[in-house]
Amino acid sequence: QVQLVESGGGMVQAGGSLRLSCAASGRTFSSYAMGWFRQAPGKEREFVAAISRNGGVTYYAESVKGRSTISRDNAKNTMYLQMNSLKPEDTAVYYCAAREVGTASTTISASSLYNYWGQGTQVTVSS
Repeated sequence: QVQLVESGGGMVQAGGSLRLSCAASGRTFSSYAMGWFRQAPGKEREFVAAISRNGGVTYYAESVKGRSTISRDNAKNTMYLQMNSLKPEDTAVYYCAAREVGTASTTISASSLYNYWGQGTQVTVSS
């Protein structure tokens, strides 16, 4: 089992940057494929980015591709999402998610396949 805690959210002007962190408990962080999702008011939760358990494979939603970088440090049990050139439409609560997988290169974009979630961190981008 793993517990996830997001941090790094806040309010930023359009064009600015933020780095979100997701700290995981437990000693088997490297066994988990990880992902970032977001949910804006009145909208469904949507996929943002995913990373394989070894960090070697990443996958992005088209809406953030080229502006965001997902990464992880298995020694620190932490995953990151660097977001640049932020837009007002990036405003949402951002969640990290984890699923234990057997294959090192697996990435997961479907929220239904994740079984561990953090509590979320608010990102607000003003125009």
